[in-house]
Parts: sequence; C-alpha cells; structure tokens
Amino acid sequence: MQRRIQGNLDLPLSEEGWNQAERAARELAEEPIDHVYAAPCSSSQETAGLLARDRRIRITALETLRNLDYGLWHGKLIDDVKRQQPRVFRLWQESPQAVCPPEGETWTHARERVSRALQRVRRRHRDGVVALVVSEPIATVIRSLLGRDPSSDFLKADEQCGRWEWIDLRTAEAV
Repeated sequence: MQRRIQGNLDLPLSEEGWNQAERAARELAEEPIDHVYAAPCSSSQETAGLLARDRRIRITALETLRNLDYGLWHGKLIDDVKRQQPRVFRLWQESPQAVCPPEGETWTHARERVSRALQRVRRRHRDGVVALVVSEPIATVIRSLLGRDPSSDFLKADEQCGRWEWIDLRTAEAV
C-alpha cells in the first residue's frame, strides 16, 4: 500500500476496491434502501451501482459529496508530506481544520459543503432508507456532522475502505 493522498482525484475502483464494494453490496442486499446518493467520483459511482444493481432505485450524484480537495498535495505520498513539512503534517493530524493544503480546500469549507448535502437529503427523505456512498475523509466529516465519533485518522483512508455504517437520521444530531 503506497499511502498516497487521494482526495478528490477521480480514480476507478481497484480490484481490491471492487471486492470490498461487492462485499458491502452483499451485506446490504436485504436492507430496504430507497435511494442512493453518491459522490461524483468513479469509485463512488461504481459502488453505488453495485448497491442499486438488483433494486429499482435511483442513484443521485451530489457534487457536494465530492471528496476533500487537497490541491497540490494530491497524489503525494503521506510520508513525503510528513518528511518535507513535519510541523504542518503534525498540525494536520491533530487539527485538520487548521490546515489548508496549497491550492486546496479547508476542512471547514468541506464540512459546510457536506452539511448542505445532508440537509438536502434529509429534506427529500423524511422517511425510508437512503445510502450515502462517499470516500474518506468525507465519511469522517459526515460522522462528525451527525454526532458520531469524528476521531478516526483520515490519513488512514486506505485502511478504512469498504466499510459501511448504519446511521438513523431521525436520532442523529442535527446537521
């Protein structure tokens, strides 16, 4: 595993990613999903397609669910950023909202953008079950906005791929 900063680079699912997405789709096959919202990137769209494959439901790509824009850090090895900018890297791990990658997006801006997406989904689906298909660190942003544990290390996104989580929006904190 190279541990590269991916952010909103549009990469298709790898073979391992495809296997993880298929496993998640099998695990959710009996769940009554009414609609799937996904980030606009290829990997999220492919995963959403697997979730919707045997159902008669729509998939909606939401630009506001796109992943964090890491600007000039896209594609860099995490270890290179750590070695070349140790103080910035440490701050980025401890307080991601305090760091804006060069020509990138702040954590705060991404959080506001994703909050708008969640509000839209809540307004349109007061009842029923929706699936959100997103990558890390946007998944961490969503958990944080819904009052879940935001403490996961978003730099370990490669290790968190293929998971899913059930969140009842009726009992989640307000967005």
